[in-house]
Amino acid sequence: MKRPLLLLAPLLGASALLASCAPSATGPVQGRIVNSKTGQEGVVAFVRGTLQPRLNGAYAADNATLQIGDQVYTGRTVLIGSGVVETPATWGLGFDFGSWRHHGFGWGGRYDTFNRGTPTYSGNLIARTSGPAPRTLTCQLTVDAFERGVGNCAGNDGTTYALQF
Repeated sequence: MKRPLLLLAPLLGASALLASCAPSATGPVQGRIVNSKTGQEGVVAFVRGTLQPRLNGAYAADNATLQIGDQVYTGRTVLIGSGVVETPATWGLGFDFGSWRHHGFGWGGRYDTFNRGTPTYSGNLIARTSGPAPRTLTCQLTVDAFERGVGNCAGNDGTTYALQF
Protein backbone atom coordinates (compact mmCIF):
# COMPACT_ATOMS: atom_id res chain seq x y z
CA MET A 1 0.00 0.00 0.00
CA LYS A 2 1.29 3.45 -0.84
CA ARG A 3 2.16 5.75 2.02
CA PRO A 4 -0.46 8.52 1.31
CA LEU A 5 -3.23 5.93 1.19
CA LEU A 6 -1.99 4.39 4.42
CA LEU A 7 -2.22 7.79 6.13
CA LEU A 8 -5.64 8.47 4.64
CA ALA A 9 -7.25 5.22 5.86
CA PRO A 10 -7.64 6.25 9.55
CA LEU A 11 -9.13 9.58 8.49
CA LEU A 12 -11.71 7.88 6.27
CA GLY A 13 -12.56 5.41 9.04
CA ALA A 14 -13.07 8.20 11.57
CA SER A 15 -15.27 10.19 9.19
CA ALA A 16 -17.39 7.09 8.47
CA LEU A 17 -17.84 6.53 12.20
CA LEU A 18 -18.88 10.14 12.79
CA ALA A 19 -21.28 10.06 9.85
CA SER A 20 -23.00 6.98 11.26
CA CYS A 21 -23.66 8.86 14.52
CA ALA A 22 -25.13 11.96 12.85
CA PRO A 23 -28.88 12.51 13.22
CA SER A 24 -30.95 11.62 10.19
CA ALA A 25 -32.91 14.40 8.49
CA THR A 26 -34.79 12.15 6.11
CA GLY A 27 -37.81 11.26 8.22
CA PRO A 28 -41.04 13.22 8.34
CA VAL A 29 -41.44 16.59 10.06
CA GLN A 30 -43.54 15.72 13.10
CA GLY A 31 -45.62 17.79 15.48
CA ARG A 32 -48.84 17.87 17.41
CA ILE A 33 -52.38 19.08 17.01
CA VAL A 34 -54.50 19.96 20.06
CA ASN A 35 -58.28 20.36 20.32
CA SER A 36 -58.81 23.89 21.65
CA LYS A 37 -61.89 22.94 23.69
CA THR A 38 -61.16 19.47 25.08
CA GLY A 39 -57.35 19.42 25.03
CA GLN A 40 -57.28 16.10 23.17
CA GLU A 41 -53.90 15.75 21.43
CA GLY A 42 -53.10 14.22 18.11
CA VAL A 43 -50.04 13.90 15.91
CA VAL A 44 -49.15 15.48 12.59
CA ALA A 45 -46.49 14.46 10.09
CA PHE A 46 -45.36 16.27 6.93
CA VAL A 47 -43.17 14.83 4.18
CA ARG A 48 -39.76 16.47 4.69
CA GLY A 49 -38.86 18.97 1.98
CA THR A 50 -42.45 19.86 1.07
CA LEU A 51 -43.00 22.68 3.59
CA GLN A 52 -41.95 25.43 1.22
CA PRO A 53 -43.50 27.13 -1.80
CA ARG A 54 -43.55 24.63 -4.66
CA LEU A 55 -44.83 24.42 -8.19
CA ASN A 56 -48.33 22.99 -8.60
CA GLY A 57 -48.79 23.08 -4.81
CA ALA A 58 -52.57 22.80 -5.00
CA TYR A 59 -52.29 19.82 -7.37
CA ALA A 60 -49.25 18.13 -5.81
CA ALA A 61 -49.46 14.83 -3.95
CA ASP A 62 -50.63 14.77 -0.33
CA ASN A 63 -47.81 15.66 2.05
CA ALA A 64 -49.55 15.73 5.45
CA THR A 65 -51.09 13.14 7.77
CA LEU A 66 -52.94 14.14 10.93
CA GLN A 67 -54.31 11.69 13.48
CA ILE A 68 -56.73 12.85 16.15
CA GLY A 69 -58.12 9.96 18.18
CA ASP A 70 -59.29 7.32 15.70
CA GLN A 71 -59.66 9.83 12.83
CA VAL A 72 -56.84 9.94 10.24
CA TYR A 73 -56.77 12.96 7.92
CA THR A 74 -54.59 13.27 4.81
CA GLY A 75 -54.03 16.39 2.76
CA ARG A 76 -51.59 18.84 1.27
CA THR A 77 -50.10 22.19 2.10
CA VAL A 78 -49.84 25.21 -0.16
CA LEU A 79 -47.36 27.85 0.99
CA ILE A 80 -46.77 31.22 -0.61
CA GLY A 81 -44.44 34.19 -0.35
CA SER A 82 -40.82 34.76 0.40
CA GLY A 83 -41.54 36.44 3.72
CA VAL A 84 -37.95 37.45 4.51
CA VAL A 85 -37.80 39.12 7.90
CA GLU A 86 -35.55 42.16 7.96
CA THR A 87 -34.26 43.91 11.05
CA PRO A 88 -33.38 47.61 11.10
CA ALA A 89 -29.91 48.88 10.29
CA THR A 90 -27.50 49.18 13.19
CA TRP A 91 -24.56 51.48 13.75
CA GLY A 92 -21.88 51.90 16.34
CA LEU A 93 -18.89 54.03 17.23
CA GLY A 94 -16.08 52.82 19.44
CA PHE A 95 -12.85 54.06 20.96
CA ASP A 96 -9.92 51.96 22.13
CA PHE A 97 -7.02 52.81 24.37
CA GLY A 98 -3.94 50.59 24.64
CA SER A 99 -2.96 48.58 27.70
CA TRP A 100 -0.11 49.59 30.04
CA ARG A 101 2.40 47.76 27.78
CA HIS A 102 1.14 48.93 24.41
CA HIS A 103 0.38 52.62 24.49
CA GLY A 104 -1.81 53.75 21.71
CA PHE A 105 -5.09 55.23 20.64
CA GLY A 106 -7.57 54.09 18.05
CA TRP A 107 -11.06 54.75 16.84
CA GLY A 108 -13.52 53.11 14.50
CA GLY A 109 -17.09 52.99 13.38
CA ARG A 110 -19.56 50.56 11.87
CA TYR A 111 -22.78 50.84 9.93
CA ASP A 112 -24.66 47.74 8.85
CA THR A 113 -27.46 47.65 6.33
CA PHE A 114 -30.57 45.54 6.83
CA ASN A 115 -29.86 42.17 8.38
CA ARG A 116 -31.74 39.32 6.76
CA GLY A 117 -33.57 36.97 9.09
CA THR A 118 -35.05 33.53 8.54
CA PRO A 119 -37.62 33.45 5.72
CA THR A 120 -41.15 32.47 6.67
CA TYR A 121 -43.98 31.27 4.47
CA SER A 122 -47.71 31.45 5.04
CA GLY A 123 -50.30 29.16 3.58
CA ASN A 124 -52.85 26.54 4.37
CA LEU A 125 -53.46 22.84 4.72
CA ILE A 126 -56.66 21.14 3.64
CA ALA A 127 -57.04 17.58 4.92
CA ARG A 128 -59.87 15.03 4.90
CA THR A 129 -60.72 11.59 6.16
CA SER A 130 -61.65 8.78 3.82
CA GLY A 131 -64.91 6.88 3.86
CA PRO A 132 -68.58 7.50 3.05
CA ALA A 133 -68.88 10.55 5.38
CA PRO A 134 -65.54 12.36 5.14
CA ARG A 135 -64.55 14.99 7.67
CA THR A 136 -62.34 17.94 6.74
CA LEU A 137 -59.81 20.18 8.47
CA THR A 138 -58.73 23.55 7.10
CA CYS A 139 -55.58 24.97 8.68
CA GLN A 140 -53.78 28.31 8.36
CA LEU A 141 -50.00 27.82 8.64
CA THR A 142 -46.83 29.84 9.14
CA VAL A 143 -43.64 27.88 8.34
CA ASP A 144 -39.97 28.90 8.47
CA ALA A 145 -37.12 27.80 6.21
CA PHE A 146 -36.22 25.00 8.66
CA GLU A 147 -39.71 23.47 8.27
CA ARG A 148 -40.86 24.48 11.75
CA GLY A 149 -44.20 26.12 12.13
CA VAL A 150 -47.48 26.84 13.85
CA GLY A 151 -51.08 27.04 12.76
CA ASN A 152 -54.75 27.07 13.60
CA CYS A 153 -57.23 24.55 12.22
CA ALA A 154 -61.00 24.36 11.99
CA GLY A 155 -62.98 21.19 11.40
CA ASN A 156 -66.14 20.99 9.30
CA ASP A 157 -68.03 20.44 12.59
CA GLY A 158 -66.79 23.78 14.02
CA THR A 159 -64.09 22.29 16.27
CA THR A 160 -60.90 24.36 16.43
CA TYR A 161 -57.35 23.10 16.88
CA ALA A 162 -53.87 24.51 17.50
CA LEU A 163 -51.03 23.05 15.46
CA GLN A 164 -47.26 22.97 16.25
CA PHE A 165 -44.49 21.27 14.30
